[in-house]
Amino acid sequence: MALSDHLRELRARLLKSALFLVVVFFVALAFYEHPHDGLLGLVLRPYNDARDMLGAKVQTEAYVAGATGPLMLQLKLCGIAAIVVSSPYWLYQIWAFVVPGLTARERKWTRVFAAVAGPLFILGVATGYYVLPRGLEVLIGFTPASLSNLVEFGEYFSFLTRMLLVFGIAFEIPLFVIMLNLAGVVSGRALARYRPWIILGTFVFAAVATPSTDPFSMTMLAIPMLVLFLVAEVIARSVDRARGRRAGSTDQWADDEVSPL
Repeated sequence: MALSDHLRELRARLLKSALFLVVVFFVALAFYEHPHDGLLGLVLRPYNDARDMLGAKVQTEAYVAGATGPLMLQLKLCGIAAIVVSSPYWLYQIWAFVVPGLTARERKWTRVFAAVAGPLFILGVATGYYVLPRGLEVLIGFTPASLSNLVEFGEYFSFLTRMLLVFGIAFEIPLFVIMLNLAGVVSGRALARYRPWIILGTFVFAAVATPSTDPFSMTMLAIPMLVLFLVAEVIARSVDRARGRRAGSTDQWADDEVSPL
């Protein structure tokens, strides 16, 4: 295809994605304050659970600041919900635009990556959503008994979004380790050799990456990551063994490695 044809195809796919996003956005507006726990209730649930766990120890309330605050809150929340819900469609449009330039082998690995990366990200987000009430309980619990805690909803929503993104992205890291192994950059033996440092680095990453400062959230992020790293190491060793069986007489050495001869 000529460059102009590529640009026209890109424009068409962007327009399709934008139109679908707008449709989902208006649907999200209808579910903003749905009687059966709409979008607002879903976002506020971790905070309400944390407030219930605190009980009478701390007086805390959520509020919206400014005259335009409620409108901006509704638009921002429905906009992010539309991006998340419509992500399978616009991600498909991106993939459909790129895939004609890939080889058959690259297309196969792209499908495998997409099939694994999506569930892993969702699992990470679900884990972050599960541990968020405990983290909020710890953070709000630092409020002195003589004071009340007022949580500005915009700040809380940004905190929740960062927390879920950190968990979702962190669960993707072992997948990238496997992809590096398939590309020949990292070996299973190297992963085993540096396993103690990987464990230490995982806990340091979890402590720095989680927006909350409680050890519970850090542990709930680090332990699943370590399990996924161990799975990635097992897969990398299996790939290395299969690669070694397929290797020829000279393929067992890297191009810049000195042979025994």
